Amino acid sequence: MSIIERIEREQMRLDMPAFNSGDTLKVHFRIIEGDKERIQIFQGVCIRQHRGTTNATFTVRKVSDGVGVERIFPLHSPFIEKVEIMTQGKVRRSRLYYLRDLKGKAARIKTKKDF
Repeated sequence: MSIIERIEREQMRLDMPAFNSGDTLKVHFRIIEGDKERIQIFQGVCIRQHRGTTNATFTVRKVSDGVGVERIFPLHSPFIEKVEIMTQGKVRRSRLYYLRDLKGKAARIKTKKDF
């Protein structure tokens, strides 16, 4: 193992739950505004995961006031307090970009029975 790989392993978080695309997540993200700090919760469907070491990311999509909002979170960011899995989705793809074109009930994802 090279020095760079060893440093990347030290920076990685091990307390993240195992989730996949299609899962509904609650991401507790720390926001710093001036000298104040607060926790903001972003709840939505995970539509993409980019795997890797320290550059791993996941994309969460939600619909707020009829407008679709997507946010990309670095998986090993120190600003993420915790990630909660609300429901596990039953999907057949790893990239759920087709949800961008769907509206209302058509954009729902079936949930797994054993969750």
